[in-house]
Amino acid sequence: MSAATANSFILVAIGLVFAVLVAGLVNMVRGGSSSTSQRLMRWRVGLQFLAIVVVMTVLYFRG
Repeated sequence: MSAATANSFILVAIGLVFAVLVAGLVNMVRGGSSSTSQRLMRWRVGLQFLAIVVVMTVLYFRG
């Protein structure tokens, strides 16, 4: 796996976390459904875990 490909995976993972975080915050600020906010924040936690796994995997294979 090239360094550019690995960096792309990391950026995509972090971008997904950021997008879900912003969506959850926007929903809360607009006074949206609390269940929607809870669902988005659960997604954020799961995506953060995935992002950490991706970063650690890339670091492992870089040696």
